[in-house]
Amino acid sequence: MDIEKLMNTGYEFITTYGIKVIGAIVIWMIGSWIIKKILKVTGNVMTKSGYDVSLQKFLLNLVSWILKILLILAILGQLGVETTSFAAILAAAGLAVGLALQGSLANFAGGVLLMIFKPIKIGDLIEAQDQLGVVKEIEIFTTKIITPDNKLVIIPNGTLSNGNITNYTEEGRIRVDLTFGVSYDSDIKQTKEVLMSVLTSSVDNVLQDPAPTVNVSGLGDSSVDFAVRPWCKPEHYWDVYFETTENVKLALDKAGIEIPYPHSVEIHKEG
Repeated sequence: MDIEKLMNTGYEFITTYGIKVIGAIVIWMIGSWIIKKILKVTGNVMTKSGYDVSLQKFLLNLVSWILKILLILAILGQLGVETTSFAAILAAAGLAVGLALQGSLANFAGGVLLMIFKPIKIGDLIEAQDQLGVVKEIEIFTTKIITPDNKLVIIPNGTLSNGNITNYTEEGRIRVDLTFGVSYDSDIKQTKEVLMSVLTSSVDNVLQDPAPTVNVSGLGDSSVDFAVRPWCKPEHYWDVYFETTENVKLALDKAGIEIPYPHSVEIHKEG
């Protein structure tokens, strides 16, 4: 056994690979420290910008994985491993996953947009995708709303973010649109006074700023139609709607103002 030859081989191995291993360790240590700093700074920026907590966690995890993959590729390159094939495999895998999850990725992108631009918030009364309800939860892929009849509706975020959204809560107040018809024999001035009295004294939660309005909106076939427009907070919408409807009927009856309804006439011919 040639000791000198063995020592030369060992020395050559150490000088060839030892430096690479040490370099890989240094890259790993420095890279890990840089990744922690980047994640910390990114998290602070998201917090100051008011990003949703669930979105923060998801994005930070995504950034962390991307940076760690890049760090691993750098370490492998330092060790002399050909990384071109790894990059090609990752690209092919990413393409395959993207094609398989097109719908999910669209919903994810929609969820990110909803959380960043915040067109809706939890507790908002909204109308979207032909659904009316209060936002219960905004998740990465879906948004949950509760309808007035207490049904849970789950809307994909991709569809939600690409469609029209009506937010009734954003401005802090909402108008309740009601129409009541009275007989042509009724006095218009008296009717307006009765309807306005209902809004100002008989219905709870009606706002006085903006002030409620009562106006003649049309002359129908059998009735003079009045547009009754009280304002309220979004959470009181249905209370004001139903209470106004009931109290208007009672007030018109008390004032002797007729609400017309269809009549039928029978004609009998002799012989």
